[in-house]
Amino acid sequence: MRYQFEGGTLDAGRRELRQGDRLVEVEPQVFDLLAFLLKNRERVVSRDDLIEGVWGGRIVSESALATRINAVRRAIGDDGTTQRLVKTIVRKGFRFVGDVREEGGEQKPPSTRAGALSQRITFCRTGDGVNIAMATVGQGPVLVKTANWLNHLEHDWESPIWSPFLQRLAGRFKLVRYDGRGNGLSDRDVADISQGGLERDLEAVVESAGVERFALLALSQGVAAAVAFAARHPERVSRLVLYGAYAQGRNRRGSPEDAATAQTVMAMMREGWGRADSAFMRAFSSLYLSDASRAHIQWFADMQRLSTSAEVAARLRVACDDIDVVDMLPQIKVPTLVIHARQDQVAPYEQGRLLATRIPGARLITLESENHVPVPDDPVWPKLMDEIEAFASGG
Repeated sequence: MRYQFEGGTLDAGRRELRQGDRLVEVEPQVFDLLAFLLKNRERVVSRDDLIEGVWGGRIVSESALATRINAVRRAIGDDGTTQRLVKTIVRKGFRFVGDVREEGGEQKPPSTRAGALSQRITFCRTGDGVNIAMATVGQGPVLVKTANWLNHLEHDWESPIWSPFLQRLAGRFKLVRYDGRGNGLSDRDVADISQGGLERDLEAVVESAGVERFALLALSQGVAAAVAFAARHPERVSRLVLYGAYAQGRNRRGSPEDAATAQTVMAMMREGWGRADSAFMRAFSSLYLSDASRAHIQWFADMQRLSTSAEVAARLRVACDDIDVVDMLPQIKVPTLVIHARQDQVAPYEQGRLLATRIPGARLITLESENHVPVPDDPVWPKLMDEIEAFASGG
Protein backbone atom coordinates (compact mmCIF):
# COMPACT_ATOMS: atom_id res chain seq x y z
CA MET A 1 0.00 0.00 0.00
CA ARG A 2 1.23 3.50 -0.89
CA TYR A 3 0.02 6.78 0.54
CA GLN A 4 0.69 10.04 -1.32
CA PHE A 5 0.32 13.33 0.51
CA GLU A 6 1.65 16.87 0.30
CA GLY A 7 5.08 16.39 -1.27
CA GLY A 8 5.53 12.93 0.22
CA THR A 9 4.94 9.23 -0.38
CA LEU A 10 4.90 6.43 2.16
CA ASP A 11 5.26 2.96 0.64
CA ALA A 12 4.24 0.48 3.33
CA GLY A 13 5.31 -2.59 1.33
CA ARG A 14 8.82 -1.31 0.68
CA ARG A 15 8.99 0.55 4.00
CA GLU A 16 10.11 3.72 2.27
CA LEU A 17 9.27 7.33 2.98
CA ARG A 18 10.07 9.86 0.27
CA GLN A 19 9.85 13.60 -0.10
CA GLY A 20 9.72 14.05 -3.85
CA ASP A 21 12.51 11.84 -5.18
CA ARG A 22 14.50 12.00 -1.93
CA LEU A 23 14.49 8.97 0.36
CA VAL A 24 13.88 10.11 3.95
CA GLU A 25 15.66 8.02 6.58
CA VAL A 26 13.45 7.49 9.63
CA GLU A 27 13.61 5.06 12.53
CA PRO A 28 11.37 1.97 12.20
CA GLN A 29 9.05 3.07 15.01
CA VAL A 30 8.60 6.55 13.51
CA PHE A 31 7.77 4.94 10.15
CA ASP A 32 5.18 2.67 11.81
CA LEU A 33 3.62 5.62 13.64
CA LEU A 34 3.23 7.62 10.42
CA ALA A 35 1.79 4.59 8.61
CA PHE A 36 -0.74 4.09 11.43
CA LEU A 37 -1.83 7.75 11.26
CA LEU A 38 -2.22 7.58 7.47
CA LYS A 39 -4.18 4.34 7.58
CA ASN A 40 -6.54 5.73 10.25
CA ARG A 41 -6.74 9.28 8.86
CA GLU A 42 -10.56 9.33 8.85
CA ARG A 43 -10.66 9.48 12.63
CA VAL A 44 -8.86 10.82 15.67
CA VAL A 45 -6.58 8.14 17.10
CA SER A 46 -6.18 8.18 20.86
CA ARG A 47 -3.06 7.59 22.87
CA ASP A 48 -4.37 4.11 23.67
CA ASP A 49 -4.91 3.42 19.96
CA LEU A 50 -1.30 4.35 19.22
CA ILE A 51 0.09 2.29 22.09
CA GLU A 52 -1.84 -0.76 20.92
CA GLY A 53 -1.32 -0.27 17.19
CA VAL A 54 2.32 0.88 17.14
CA TRP A 55 3.85 -0.27 20.44
CA GLY A 56 1.93 -3.54 20.79
CA GLY A 57 0.44 -2.54 24.14
CA ARG A 58 3.77 -1.85 25.87
CA ILE A 59 4.03 0.99 28.38
CA VAL A 60 4.92 4.28 26.66
CA SER A 61 5.52 7.54 28.47
CA GLU A 62 3.92 10.81 27.38
CA SER A 63 7.36 12.24 26.60
CA ALA A 64 8.29 9.24 24.41
CA LEU A 65 5.02 9.53 22.50
CA ALA A 66 5.50 13.28 22.02
CA THR A 67 9.05 12.69 20.78
CA ARG A 68 7.86 10.20 18.17
CA ILE A 69 5.04 12.50 17.00
CA ASN A 70 7.55 15.33 16.61
CA ALA A 71 9.85 13.01 14.65
CA VAL A 72 6.95 12.15 12.30
CA ARG A 73 6.28 15.83 11.75
CA ARG A 74 9.92 16.60 11.01
CA ALA A 75 10.13 13.72 8.54
CA ILE A 76 7.22 15.04 6.47
CA GLY A 77 8.02 18.75 6.71
CA ASP A 78 5.43 19.58 9.37
CA ASP A 79 5.89 21.07 12.85
CA GLY A 80 4.06 21.33 16.14
CA THR A 81 3.12 24.98 15.61
CA THR A 82 1.40 24.88 12.23
CA GLN A 83 0.27 21.22 12.47
CA ARG A 84 -0.46 21.34 8.76
CA LEU A 85 -0.45 17.54 8.33
CA VAL A 86 -0.52 15.95 11.79
CA LYS A 87 -2.91 17.71 14.13
CA THR A 88 -3.08 17.34 17.90
CA ILE A 89 -6.64 17.15 19.15
CA VAL A 90 -6.45 18.35 22.76
CA ARG A 91 -7.28 15.63 25.28
CA LYS A 92 -8.37 13.32 22.44
CA GLY A 93 -5.38 12.28 20.37
CA PHE A 94 -3.98 12.89 16.89
CA ARG A 95 -5.17 12.88 13.31
CA PHE A 96 -3.50 13.09 9.90
CA VAL A 97 -5.41 16.00 8.30
CA GLY A 98 -3.50 16.44 5.02
CA ASP A 99 -4.96 15.33 1.70
CA VAL A 100 -4.05 11.69 1.04
CA ARG A 101 -4.25 9.55 -2.09
CA GLU A 102 -4.13 5.83 -1.43
CA GLU A 103 -2.74 3.44 -4.04
CA GLY A 104 -2.75 -0.34 -4.08
CA GLY A 105 -1.06 -2.22 -6.91
CA GLU A 106 1.09 -5.30 -7.08
CA GLN A 107 3.64 -6.07 -4.44
CA LYS A 108 7.05 -4.56 -5.16
CA PRO A 109 10.33 -6.25 -4.30
CA PRO A 110 11.33 -5.81 -0.66
CA SER A 111 13.53 -2.87 0.18
CA THR A 112 17.11 -3.35 1.26
CA ARG A 113 16.52 -0.94 4.13
CA ALA A 114 17.03 -2.55 7.55
CA GLY A 115 13.36 -2.39 8.48
CA ALA A 116 12.61 -4.88 5.67
CA LEU A 117 15.45 -7.25 6.53
CA SER A 118 15.43 -10.43 8.54
CA GLN A 119 18.48 -11.54 10.47
CA ARG A 120 19.86 -15.05 10.04
CA ILE A 121 20.76 -16.75 13.31
CA THR A 122 23.25 -19.62 13.35
CA PHE A 123 25.62 -21.18 15.88
CA CYS A 124 29.36 -21.69 16.11
CA ARG A 125 31.53 -23.44 18.69
CA THR A 126 34.48 -21.99 20.59
CA GLY A 127 37.78 -23.72 21.26
CA ASP A 128 36.62 -24.61 24.78
CA GLY A 129 33.34 -26.12 23.56
CA VAL A 130 30.84 -23.28 24.12
CA ASN A 131 28.00 -22.87 21.61
CA ILE A 132 27.72 -19.22 20.53
CA ALA A 133 24.66 -17.79 18.76
CA MET A 134 25.45 -15.34 15.97
CA ALA A 135 23.28 -13.21 13.68
CA THR A 136 23.99 -11.90 10.19
CA VAL A 137 21.87 -9.28 8.42
CA GLY A 138 22.22 -6.71 5.67
CA GLN A 139 24.50 -6.20 2.70
CA GLY A 140 27.63 -4.18 2.09
CA PRO A 141 30.98 -3.94 3.89
CA VAL A 142 31.25 -6.35 6.81
CA LEU A 143 30.90 -4.85 10.28
CA VAL A 144 31.40 -7.19 13.24
CA LYS A 145 29.99 -6.01 16.58
CA THR A 146 31.39 -7.57 19.74
CA ALA A 147 29.09 -8.72 22.54
CA ASN A 148 28.27 -6.44 25.50
CA TRP A 149 27.61 -7.45 29.08
CA LEU A 150 24.01 -8.38 28.18
CA ASN A 151 22.71 -9.44 24.79
CA HIS A 152 19.85 -11.36 23.25
CA LEU A 153 19.95 -11.50 19.44
CA GLU A 154 16.18 -11.76 18.97
CA HIS A 155 15.10 -9.37 21.71
CA ASP A 156 17.68 -6.70 20.89
CA TRP A 157 16.67 -6.73 17.22
CA GLU A 158 13.09 -5.84 18.21
CA SER A 159 13.74 -3.78 21.34
CA PRO A 160 12.92 -0.05 21.10
CA ILE A 161 16.22 0.61 22.91
CA TRP A 162 18.63 -1.31 20.64
CA SER A 163 16.64 -1.89 17.46
CA PRO A 164 17.08 1.61 15.93
CA PHE A 165 20.86 1.40 16.38
CA LEU A 166 21.20 -2.13 15.03
CA GLN A 167 18.81 -1.70 12.13
CA ARG A 168 20.45 1.56 11.08
CA LEU A 169 23.80 -0.26 10.86
CA ALA A 170 22.24 -3.20 9.01
CA GLY A 171 20.97 -0.78 6.40
CA ARG A 172 24.56 0.19 5.54
CA PHE A 173 26.67 -2.89 6.36
CA LYS A 174 26.59 -6.64 6.49
CA LEU A 175 26.23 -6.68 10.26
CA VAL A 176 27.54 -9.67 12.22
CA ARG A 177 26.89 -9.81 15.97
CA TYR A 178 26.54 -12.49 18.61
CA ASP A 179 25.43 -13.38 22.12
CA GLY A 180 28.49 -13.87 24.31
CA ARG A 181 28.80 -16.92 26.55
CA GLY A 182 26.23 -16.94 29.35
CA ASN A 183 23.93 -14.67 27.33
CA GLY A 184 20.84 -14.85 25.17
CA LEU A 185 20.75 -17.80 22.80
CA SER A 186 24.32 -18.90 23.53
CA ASP A 187 25.20 -21.51 26.17
CA ARG A 188 24.46 -20.12 29.63
CA ASP A 189 25.80 -22.87 31.87
CA VAL A 190 29.47 -22.19 31.13
CA ALA A 191 32.46 -23.02 33.32
CA ASP A 192 34.75 -20.26 32.09
CA ILE A 193 33.36 -16.75 32.21
CA SER A 194 36.47 -14.64 31.96
CA GLN A 195 38.09 -12.15 29.66
CA GLY A 196 39.88 -14.98 27.91
CA GLY A 197 36.59 -16.76 27.36
CA LEU A 198 34.96 -13.65 25.89
CA GLU A 199 37.89 -13.27 23.51
CA ARG A 200 37.41 -16.87 22.35
CA ASP A 201 33.77 -16.07 21.58
CA LEU A 202 34.79 -13.34 19.13
CA GLU A 203 37.45 -15.55 17.54
CA ALA A 204 34.90 -18.32 16.92
CA VAL A 205 32.32 -15.94 15.43
CA VAL A 206 34.80 -14.38 13.01
CA GLU A 207 36.01 -17.78 11.83
CA SER A 208 32.47 -19.09 11.42
CA ALA A 209 31.39 -15.98 9.48
CA GLY A 210 34.19 -16.67 7.00
CA VAL A 211 35.22 -13.02 6.64
CA GLU A 212 38.88 -12.26 6.00
CA ARG A 213 38.86 -8.50 6.62
CA PHE A 214 36.23 -6.38 8.33
CA ALA A 215 35.50 -3.33 10.45
CA LEU A 216 35.14 -4.07 14.17
CA LEU A 217 32.70 -2.22 16.44
CA ALA A 218 32.81 -2.46 20.23
CA LEU A 219 30.52 -0.81 22.76
CA SER A 220 31.15 -0.56 26.49
CA GLN A 221 32.41 -3.91 27.86
CA GLY A 222 32.89 -5.26 24.36
CA VAL A 223 36.06 -3.22 23.93
CA ALA A 224 38.37 -5.73 25.61
CA ALA A 225 37.69 -8.54 23.14
CA ALA A 226 37.93 -6.08 20.24
CA VAL A 227 41.24 -4.64 21.43
CA ALA A 228 42.72 -8.10 21.93
CA PHE A 229 41.63 -9.25 18.47
CA ALA A 230 42.85 -6.07 16.72
CA ALA A 231 46.22 -6.29 18.46
CA ARG A 232 46.70 -9.95 17.50
CA HIS A 233 45.22 -9.80 13.98
CA PRO A 234 45.88 -6.34 12.50
CA GLU A 235 45.75 -7.77 8.99
CA ARG A 236 42.08 -8.72 9.45
CA VAL A 237 40.71 -5.52 11.00
CA SER A 238 40.23 -2.66 8.53
CA ARG A 239 38.82 -0.20 11.07
CA LEU A 240 38.21 -0.24 14.82
CA VAL A 241 35.33 1.76 16.33
CA LEU A 242 35.02 2.06 20.13
CA TYR A 243 31.91 3.70 21.60
CA GLY A 244 31.31 4.29 25.33
CA ALA A 245 34.19 1.92 25.97
CA TYR A 246 36.74 1.45 28.72
CA ALA A 247 40.18 -0.12 28.92
CA GLN A 248 39.95 -0.70 32.69
CA GLY A 249 37.01 -2.14 34.59
CA ARG A 250 35.91 -0.67 37.92
CA ASN A 251 38.21 -2.98 39.88
CA ARG A 252 41.27 -1.96 37.84
CA ARG A 253 41.15 1.84 37.98
CA GLY A 254 42.82 2.26 41.34
CA SER A 255 39.79 4.13 42.63
CA PRO A 256 38.16 3.13 45.96
CA GLU A 257 34.94 4.78 44.73
CA ASP A 258 34.81 2.65 41.58
CA ALA A 259 35.57 -0.53 43.52
CA ALA A 260 32.81 0.30 46.01
CA THR A 261 30.38 0.99 43.17
CA ALA A 262 31.16 -2.41 41.67
CA GLN A 263 30.28 -4.11 44.95
CA THR A 264 27.09 -2.07 45.37
CA VAL A 265 25.90 -2.93 41.88
CA MET A 266 26.55 -6.62 42.52
CA ALA A 267 24.53 -6.59 45.74
CA MET A 268 21.59 -4.76 44.14
CA MET A 269 21.61 -7.09 41.14
CA ARG A 270 20.96 -10.13 43.27
CA GLU A 271 17.91 -8.46 44.82
CA GLY A 272 16.29 -6.78 41.81
CA TRP A 273 17.38 -8.58 38.65
CA GLY A 274 14.74 -8.33 35.90
CA ARG A 275 12.17 -6.60 38.14
CA ALA A 276 10.91 -3.28 36.79
CA ASP A 277 9.75 -2.18 40.26
CA SER A 278 13.09 -2.75 41.99
CA ALA A 279 15.50 -0.07 43.21
CA PHE A 280 18.25 -1.75 41.20
CA MET A 281 16.28 -1.46 37.97
CA ARG A 282 15.56 2.23 38.51
CA ALA A 283 19.23 2.90 39.26
CA PHE A 284 20.42 0.71 36.37
CA SER A 285 18.12 2.43 33.88
CA SER A 286 19.05 5.95 34.96
CA LEU A 287 22.76 5.14 34.61
CA TYR A 288 22.37 3.89 31.06
CA LEU A 289 19.75 6.48 30.00
CA SER A 290 19.76 9.72 31.97
CA ASP A 291 16.06 10.41 31.37
CA ALA A 292 14.78 6.84 31.49
CA SER A 293 10.98 6.60 31.33
CA ARG A 294 8.78 3.90 32.82
CA ALA A 295 8.78 2.26 29.40
CA HIS A 296 12.58 2.29 29.27
CA ILE A 297 12.75 0.72 32.73
CA GLN A 298 10.38 -2.03 31.62
CA TRP A 299 12.44 -2.65 28.47
CA PHE A 300 15.63 -2.91 30.52
CA ALA A 301 13.90 -5.34 32.88
CA ASP A 302 12.77 -7.49 29.95
CA MET A 303 16.30 -7.45 28.55
CA GLN A 304 17.75 -8.67 31.84
CA ARG A 305 15.14 -11.34 32.37
CA LEU A 306 15.48 -12.71 28.83
CA SER A 307 19.27 -12.40 28.52
CA THR A 308 20.46 -14.41 31.50
CA SER A 309 20.01 -15.24 35.18
CA ALA A 310 21.10 -12.98 38.03
CA GLU A 311 23.79 -15.50 38.98
CA VAL A 312 25.37 -15.62 35.52
CA ALA A 313 24.98 -11.86 35.11
CA ALA A 314 26.98 -11.39 38.31
CA ARG A 315 29.76 -13.63 36.98
CA LEU A 316 29.81 -11.66 33.74
CA ARG A 317 29.83 -8.43 35.72
CA VAL A 318 32.95 -9.57 37.62
CA ALA A 319 34.68 -10.31 34.31
CA CYS A 320 33.78 -6.82 33.07
CA ASP A 321 34.92 -5.11 36.27
CA ASP A 322 38.27 -6.92 35.98
CA ILE A 323 38.96 -5.78 32.39
CA ASP A 324 42.44 -4.34 31.89
CA VAL A 325 43.73 -4.05 28.32
CA VAL A 326 45.83 -0.89 28.79
CA ASP A 327 49.06 -2.69 27.91
CA MET A 328 47.56 -3.90 24.62
CA LEU A 329 46.54 -0.46 23.38
CA PRO A 330 49.94 0.61 21.96
CA GLN A 331 50.02 -2.64 19.96
CA ILE A 332 46.99 -1.66 17.87
CA LYS A 333 48.09 -0.69 14.37
CA VAL A 334 44.71 -0.25 12.65
CA PRO A 335 42.81 3.05 12.13
CA THR A 336 40.77 3.63 15.28
CA LEU A 337 37.86 5.90 16.16
CA VAL A 338 36.92 6.49 19.81
CA ILE A 339 33.49 8.05 20.48
CA HIS A 340 32.51 8.92 24.04
CA ALA A 341 29.78 10.91 25.78
CA ARG A 342 31.27 13.54 28.03
CA GLN A 343 28.84 12.82 30.90
CA ASP A 344 28.65 9.04 30.45
CA GLN A 345 27.61 7.61 33.84
CA VAL A 346 28.69 4.03 33.10
CA ALA A 347 32.04 4.43 31.36
CA PRO A 348 33.79 7.62 32.55
CA TYR A 349 34.97 10.02 29.87
CA GLU A 350 38.52 9.59 31.18
CA GLN A 351 38.40 5.98 29.96
CA GLY A 352 37.54 7.10 26.45
CA ARG A 353 40.39 9.57 26.53
CA LEU A 354 42.72 6.84 27.81
CA LEU A 355 41.87 4.68 24.82
CA ALA A 356 42.42 7.55 22.40
CA THR A 357 45.77 8.57 23.90
CA ARG A 358 47.22 5.05 24.12
CA ILE A 359 46.16 3.74 20.69
CA PRO A 360 48.56 5.16 18.10
CA GLY A 361 46.84 7.65 15.79
CA ALA A 362 43.37 7.14 17.30
CA ARG A 363 40.80 9.86 16.71
CA LEU A 364 38.55 11.00 19.59
CA ILE A 365 35.03 12.39 19.14
CA THR A 366 33.27 13.78 22.20
CA LEU A 367 29.48 13.79 22.36
CA GLU A 368 27.70 16.25 24.62
CA SER A 369 25.42 13.69 26.23
CA GLU A 370 24.82 11.76 29.44
CA ASN A 371 23.56 8.60 27.76
CA HIS A 372 25.59 5.42 27.66
CA VAL A 373 23.15 3.69 25.31
CA PRO A 374 22.73 5.19 21.82
CA VAL A 375 19.06 6.15 21.29
CA PRO A 376 17.37 8.24 18.56
CA ASP A 377 15.82 10.62 21.12
CA ASP A 378 19.28 11.93 22.01
CA PRO A 379 20.20 15.10 20.04
CA VAL A 380 23.67 13.63 19.38
CA TRP A 381 22.21 10.54 17.66
CA PRO A 382 22.66 11.79 14.05
CA LYS A 383 26.30 12.71 14.67
CA LEU A 384 27.02 9.40 16.37
CA MET A 385 25.55 7.31 13.56
CA ASP A 386 27.07 9.41 10.78
CA GLU A 387 30.54 9.15 12.33
CA ILE A 388 30.32 5.39 12.85
CA GLU A 389 29.05 4.75 9.33
CA ALA A 390 31.54 7.04 7.61
CA PHE A 391 34.57 5.71 9.51
CA ALA A 392 33.67 2.02 9.43
CA SER A 393 33.05 2.16 5.67
CA GLY A 394 36.45 3.71 5.10
CA GLY A 395 35.48 7.38 4.93
